[in-house]
Amino acid sequence: MARESGYDRHLTVFSPQGRLYQLEYAFKRVKTSTLTTVGMRGEDCVVVATEKKVQDKMVVASSVTNVYKITDSIMAVMTGVAADGRQVAIEARRIASEFQFDNGIAIPVDFLARRVADKAQVFTQHAGRRIFSVVVMLMAVDDELGPQLWRIDPAGLCMGYKAAAAGVKEQEAVNNLEKKIKSDTAPRTREEVTRATVDTLQAVLGEDFKARDIEVAVVTAKDAIVLDDAEVDAHLTAIAEAD
Repeated sequence: MARESGYDRHLTVFSPQGRLYQLEYAFKRVKTSTLTTVGMRGEDCVVVATEKKVQDKMVVASSVTNVYKITDSIMAVMTGVAADGRQVAIEARRIASEFQFDNGIAIPVDFLARRVADKAQVFTQHAGRRIFSVVVMLMAVDDELGPQLWRIDPAGLCMGYKAAAAGVKEQEAVNNLEKKIKSDTAPRTREEVTRATVDTLQAVLGEDFKARDIEVAVVTAKDAIVLDDAEVDAHLTAIAEAD
């Protein structure tokens, strides 16, 4: 059978085998982004840890980030093409702002996740826009539903998770997270979940981090913050001592 040449030039045209090659390329780009992200829910918090890589010594490290504050209570962590992630964050902020203006209340994280996913899915139907090569994790503590962790992929698939991963070592991270979630000593408190998340990231990448190498976002009912280097370093020290 002849090779399916030409089908990767059209975003909206299925190949004879039912594949959308441009969509597959977007997923592959996330996998080759050199980043890995790990997220986990606790009893009263959500924590996501991701690698932070500064490619050039001339770059100001504080200007490099994959973590975005969408509202006062919702944070997003992007894994994939950094520029795409920034644009998704801008769109998410616009959606959240319009929702609050129209309804007078802050947007629920599950509704925001579905709206962002809808946008991503539409890009797979129209050739005029390139698919965003980024996996989005949205995190918040909902007043009614409690801690929420949502994952949105380039195809627009959107689901809530107890724990999730994205990037180069996604499958290894998922396997590690499943063991932690199913164990009798599953992490629950903010400290436990933060350390379990960071420990998972270290384990799957096989290296000992320094505080400047990772970003850790923590959301509770009271605040949504990115831990500073001193706080991250304290957790890294505690993990090392526990081992």
